[in-house]
Amino acid sequence: MSFLKNILGKKDTPINSSSDFWNWFLKNEKEFFKIVQSRKNINTDFFDKLAPKLNEVHSGIYFLTGMFDDQTVELILTPDGAIKNIYVIEELVNNAPQIKGWKFTALKPASNIKDVSINYEDYEFKKENLKFYPNLDKNYPDEIDLTIIYDHFTEEKKGILANGIYIFLDNYLGELHSVTLIDNMRVIGNNEVAEELIPIEKLKNYLIWREKEFIEKYEGTRHNTEHDGYASFEGKTKEGGIVLAVINTTLLQWDKKASHPWILIVGIPYEETDESGLPDNETYKRLDEIEDEITLSLTDADGYLNVGRETANNKREIFFACKDFRKPPKVLDALIKKHNKTFEINYEIYKDKYWKSFRHYEPK
Repeated sequence: MSFLKNILGKKDTPINSSSDFWNWFLKNEKEFFKIVQSRKNINTDFFDKLAPKLNEVHSGIYFLTGMFDDQTVELILTPDGAIKNIYVIEELVNNAPQIKGWKFTALKPASNIKDVSINYEDYEFKKENLKFYPNLDKNYPDEIDLTIIYDHFTEEKKGILANGIYIFLDNYLGELHSVTLIDNMRVIGNNEVAEELIPIEKLKNYLIWREKEFIEKYEGTRHNTEHDGYASFEGKTKEGGIVLAVINTTLLQWDKKASHPWILIVGIPYEETDESGLPDNETYKRLDEIEDEITLSLTDADGYLNVGRETANNKREIFFACKDFRKPPKVLDALIKKHNKTFEINYEIYKDKYWKSFRHYEPK
């Protein structure tokens, strides 16, 4: 048997933590360094080995690499725009050991705009052909809504051009600012402009100024939900089933919604139902226990407000408005691991400063 093991080789130790990953990386880093430095067979000899190991840490971790200087390889880990995976990458890089010849970076860093020129789908994006102006709305004063003007804009290529501009902004602003500071963005051509245009190199300072104002306005804002009022909603689905919702109506009338700009929606599909299509008693109890578990970890005192829940179509959805975007995914990822044999829990987190997601629950 030992003879067969020697022939077949031993399987790599499973990666169950960031420590496991870095222990594996340490065993291979010298070989990886040579591969990147030589610029030969990087895909097969480095990327194809690195990708599955990162996937064992957490799905959705992507990477870029190259020579930072003559003696240092830089490995940049990126969520490729997925807000929910930022915390994973930041924690993984924070736990990285000091390795001579290596620089580990969480998220794509900001660059001097003079050095940013992106070629995407036969289009070039650079400071000379991009400008912007902010769209200001007195009803939504805290939103950062931008119009980007691209000199070579065509309507039929709008999707491609928007993707190219997002890549440009990632490199210019840095990925963290690019995906977290801008609320809405649209792309147009010069012929549609009715506003004074601002050079794109001024966008970074504009965003920093707006974020500083926002933080000063809402720093320390919290809401205690203990005495809030709740309302029950009942309706029918298109298929004729029942929709039940319980919503914190006091929160929906709050005038400081923007202080908790991140919306977390947790989805819990279920199979066992009663004759109305809603969960049976045992399933209801288990769903409520999971919701209580989430609420114990995400408290209003810490900046996480349970807005309510909706049950319909074999799915319970739980809604939170959050002060930040890092802790909720960490809590939900742990919850998913704990309950993955019972429920296929999923979640999404996105920015919605004025809670437009819940507008259909507001009184008409």
